Amino acid sequence: MYFYAARQPILDKEKKLFAYELLFRDSIINVFPDVDADEATTKMIEASNFNLGISEFTGNKSAFINFTLETLVQGYPETLTTEEVVVEVLETIKPGKRLLAICKDLNEKGYTIALDDYIHQPVWRHFYPFIHIIKVDWQDTTIDTIKAVKLAIADFPHIKLLAEKVETYDEYNQAVELGFELFQGFFFAKPEMVKTKSLSPSQIAMAELLYETSQKELDLASITSVFERDVTLSYKLLRYANSAIFKRRNEISTIKQALVTLGSAELKRFLGLMFAANINPEKPSELINTAMARAKFCELMSSEVTKPIDSSIAFLTGLLSLIDAIVDEDLASILAKLPLAQEIKDTLLTRKGILAALIILLEFIEHAEWSKTAAVMQKLGLEKEHVIRHYNEAIAWADEQATANY
Repeated sequence: MYFYAARQPILDKEKKLFAYELLFRDSIINVFPDVDADEATTKMIEASNFNLGISEFTGNKSAFINFTLETLVQGYPETLTTEEVVVEVLETIKPGKRLLAICKDLNEKGYTIALDDYIHQPVWRHFYPFIHIIKVDWQDTTIDTIKAVKLAIADFPHIKLLAEKVETYDEYNQAVELGFELFQGFFFAKPEMVKTKSLSPSQIAMAELLYETSQKELDLASITSVFERDVTLSYKLLRYANSAIFKRRNEISTIKQALVTLGSAELKRFLGLMFAANINPEKPSELINTAMARAKFCELMSSEVTKPIDSSIAFLTGLLSLIDAIVDEDLASILAKLPLAQEIKDTLLTRKGILAALIILLEFIEHAEWSKTAAVMQKLGLEKEHVIRHYNEAIAWADEQATANY
């Protein structure tokens, strides 16, 4: 069995990853309103304990999980450790003595408690000593209400405000000014502004290499020449090729030897990751992580579609599917600067074809839009179990790469 869930990142003011919210569904083809909330939470806990552990899905970060009153009464939060879970009290639960007693007990046991989609009422003041995070729907809450909430919690400095459904950088900056410390939404995955910038020598070198490695026949002499012109890139290549994951008898001492050791597929993966991770170091690391997960997912799915796709092309296309957000520039302008295979450019610009459909499928999964996900899977002739398995594998692989930080 697999987690039928999407994970959405929660970032801090520095745009660093704080936690994930796990958005559960009974299966990938179910829309949430058709699933009982108690059942959804129960199956999430079951999956996390007996199938794929939450820590495997969220790395070393906590998971925000929705709990209904019934699942709180049943003590389900305590089946997870205080480090693994943030207990999210659903907005459908009315504040009362029973819920207050549960929150007090969980707080005393060391659990972090968040109020989901908070609707401001004076009665919640009784809960403030025991809760730690208040989630405010940015799209559905007025500035005056936010100011009232801030005033109400002024005597409880341990409470953090989390702005959810933040979709643009303007909204993010406004939330920061209002005192929010945590943020959830896809503002970080959209270009901050359209602007023109030049690429550094290392970035140009990597772009050249991406082009060279997107060709069916590799020109080893040309690739070696590009590496030899960039000391930093050569160092990273040699360090990576010398790592323990590659079986070899002798230490590597030349660029050509390193390239031969890696082989075509691993070289393409290495270059793609290097390009994405270094092209804009000011961007949230979670954005790069998402791009990596997309790359791996496309690579894994390339042989599953009705018309198989070259896995290296699929990997690079998935990786570059967020390049406009990473660079903060119009997509067409970016691609005009990169000497990429036309197949990759056409896929990203027109969003047509099988590979583009895989990227659209990923976007729906990331947003937990399961009915749209089902429609794309049906169009591509994909089995939902295969999609979820590969999505989970891609997430785990991307987290592993981020931890390795090569």
